[in-house]
Amino acid sequence: MKFAANLSMMFNEVDFMQRFEAAAKAGFNAVEYLFPYAHPANDIADALKDNQLQQVLFNMPAGDFDAGERGIAALPGREDEFLNNVNQAIEYAKTLNCPRLHAMAGLVPEGADKTQHMTVYLNNLEQAAKLCSKANIDLLIEPINPINIPHYFLNDFGMAMDVIDVLEKRGVDVKLQFDFFHCQRIHADIPAWLLRCAHKVAHFQIAGTPDRHEPNIGDLPEKEIQQAIVDNQLESLFIGCEYVPAGVTEQGLAWMDAWKTQKV
Repeated sequence: MKFAANLSMMFNEVDFMQRFEAAAKAGFNAVEYLFPYAHPANDIADALKDNQLQQVLFNMPAGDFDAGERGIAALPGREDEFLNNVNQAIEYAKTLNCPRLHAMAGLVPEGADKTQHMTVYLNNLEQAAKLCSKANIDLLIEPINPINIPHYFLNDFGMAMDVIDVLEKRGVDVKLQFDFFHCQRIHADIPAWLLRCAHKVAHFQIAGTPDRHEPNIGDLPEKEIQQAIVDNQLESLFIGCEYVPAGVTEQGLAWMDAWKTQKV
């Protein structure tokens, strides 16, 4: 199985631009992170090349993230901003040779008109998918659990598949970012949901539940997940290590070695 270090969460012992080298020294061949936009794309491209790393995923700009926003794809009145974000992300992805982009849906106020938000969300994703397709980039969406991020619009895997189905009928292809941490917190039955979603999954992410540390800390059903990946013939997909290390990053990587040698 193939793993990508999430440089927004891992190797925080050093500054962001130094994490590429740290990940390579720890044995990673690929990386992901939340956002690259604080750094020139060419500088990141150099870091990837210098450390022989593949960039596999990052998020489109997600509004004012530091102020608590978590995307704007489903927010009425932000359509022009969303389109600008899509174009910026695609330009970065081209420079970084990154084949996947994730569009965050955003937070919806209590009592909001969900139908209106869904209309905006579908229209924005349709436009984004068309632009990504022209650049040979996959557009991904990810259900995020309401325990960790209350009011996130896309908070259910069934809802995500419905969105993907509607967009497919419109003639555009949107894929699923399947995060085991979020699936466990929302639905718990990861193998069943992976079976249902397998034909649209383009990328995995993982963290232990409930505290989002290493996958072997907590109650995440690791062996069942490994078996489900094999059963659905998805071993070629990357698993993004989107967790907060409980201690020094390198000291917590034994779980990954166990996954690589585990027979299922």
